[in-house]
Amino acid sequence: MTYFILFFFGLAVGSFLNVVSLRYLPGQNPEGKPLASYGAGLLDLKIIGGRSRCPHCRETLKWYELIPLLSFIIQKGRCRNCGKRLSLQYPLVEFLSGLIFVFVPFVSVNSLQFIIYSQFLQFLVIGSWLLIFILFLLLSIIDFHHYIIPDLINLVLGSLGIILIALNQKIGNFGFITGSFMGHYAAIFGFRESIWLNHFFAAFLGMAFFGLVIILTRGRAMGWGDFKLVGALGLIFGWPDIIMIIALSFIIGSIFVAPLLIKGRKNMKDAVPFGPFMIMASVLVFFIGFQMIDSYFKLFGIIR
Repeated sequence: MTYFILFFFGLAVGSFLNVVSLRYLPGQNPEGKPLASYGAGLLDLKIIGGRSRCPHCRETLKWYELIPLLSFIIQKGRCRNCGKRLSLQYPLVEFLSGLIFVFVPFVSVNSLQFIIYSQFLQFLVIGSWLLIFILFLLLSIIDFHHYIIPDLINLVLGSLGIILIALNQKIGNFGFITGSFMGHYAAIFGFRESIWLNHFFAAFLGMAFFGLVIILTRGRAMGWGDFKLVGALGLIFGWPDIIMIIALSFIIGSIFVAPLLIKGRKNMKDAVPFGPFMIMASVLVFFIGFQMIDSYFKLFGIIR
């Protein structure tokens, strides 16, 4: 029953994420005037406030047209007033958000290889990971649409990473074989003496690598938003998880982009949002990081 409640609450959060992402104006206020940064208007009430309307006919939607996921299914993906098709983003984001609220708490607690005696600390750990994944989803949508990663999201992700470092230190979830989604394989890569050194080293290494790529390609391969994001991911996941995230992000990017290049829909000079690939890699490491590295080592007979 608890998971059903979490899922429906996640649907509601996903509906809110749709509002924020679809009404977001990169670097602009509602009057079209420039803002100080790309994240400044992300939660502007003048932008995200007000009644929801059909993106086509601008008809104000009734309450029963705003029930997450269910309304889209009942209306067969069309506006009740004008009959035009609605974006698949609406149900997809709501469904993904629902899944986040079901599976992230389960994995975040079970990844802690000890007994948490304080329910408050357990709540903080779960809450931090939920916020991280919700921001992952919002970041991916915005970067996909606008090729921009708002500074505000990167800043909050980095802050949540520092909070997780402090929490994991407090409850003892860090050591030679704990505190990594790669399990005991993390011990092979070292830097397990201090959780603060480990995670800040991961952030530094990731940013140094991405900074070098940006400089060498003059910003054509990726942008400074990706540079800031990999720093935040380093704080969240630590070393050596960040190495797996970076490697997987390039692999995933190649898998998605290669067919577009072959079909001629993209060429080597076209921009491609890299943020969603990094988020996909982070999600994989969170859920099956140990299984992937375990399979890799066993495949090549490194460890039996």
